[in-house]
Amino acid sequence: MNDMKIAEGESCLLNLPPLPETTVVAMAYVPFQQFGTVYEPEMGLRSGTIFPELDKPFLGKRGVMK
Repeated sequence: MNDMKIAEGESCLLNLPPLPETTVVAMAYVPFQQFGTVYEPEMGLRSGTIFPELDKPFLGKRGVMK
C-alpha cells in the first residue's frame, strides 16, 4: 500500500480489503470500517452507535455471560 498515490482526503473513498495480503504472526491488525447501512437516529441513540456492525452485546465481566 506504500506505493499507492492517494490524494489528501481520498483515502476514505477506497474500498480496501479488511486485512493486508500478507500478515505477520502475533501482529494486530484493525480492518478498515466499510461504510454501509446506518441505524435510524432513535435506534442509534438506544444502541450507542449508528453502525450496526459495532452494535455488539454486552457480555459482562471478562466476556462471560452471567
